[in-house]
Amino acid sequence: MPDPRTAILGRLRAAGDSGPLPALDTAVLERRQWPAAERVARLRKGMEAVHTEFLDATPTTWPAVVRAFCDREGLKNLLFGPACQDGAALAAAWAPGGTQLMPYDRPVEAFKQELFGEVDAGFTSTVGGVAETGGLLLMPGPAEPRLMSLVPPVHIALLRASTIQDSFWSAVKALGWGRALPPNALMISGPSKTADIEQTLAYGVHGPKRLIVVLVDDLA
Repeated sequence: MPDPRTAILGRLRAAGDSGPLPALDTAVLERRQWPAAERVARLRKGMEAVHTEFLDATPTTWPAVVRAFCDREGLKNLLFGPACQDGAALAAAWAPGGTQLMPYDRPVEAFKQELFGEVDAGFTSTVGGVAETGGLLLMPGPAEPRLMSLVPPVHIALLRASTIQDSFWSAVKALGWGRALPPNALMISGPSKTADIEQTLAYGVHGPKRLIVVLVDDLA
């Protein structure tokens, strides 16, 4: 008589030989489509409902919009990824004075105290957004590590309207995640919040207290 493990594996292997899997019915998902302008409105409505803030910009003005926000809020510094394309563009347009840019160009162990105690805000790019539920998609990596959107009390994210997808399913298709999952991916809908203590909602406990989306209108 086979032992239980052998018996279970035997049944699984037998089931696996029962034939090809049925075709996946995605008709319901494919119906969730909207014009580009409506995708922007849906994403914005969903994210503003959970306290995300938006700044409007164009492909040429977004660095100035980021800079104006930082100066207006009195931020001492802004962490950015100099090896990232958007980070490099931000640095190239950054005028001296006011908020200081702080490059993330060292191992975290080399500036842990600054990162956790002195950085006012972090700037990151995004790879898209999800209109249906309202959210940003990020793919952290060596150029923009995950800590940049997690540790600073203010997270400023750059989102191009043309990269907003209808649904998460649409985003997975557009980004090719069905063929190969990225090593790290995030979906962010708003600032960090929790109600663990006496069910009292508090922001900024486990991550940024504010999420600022610089929405670039590149649909024209």
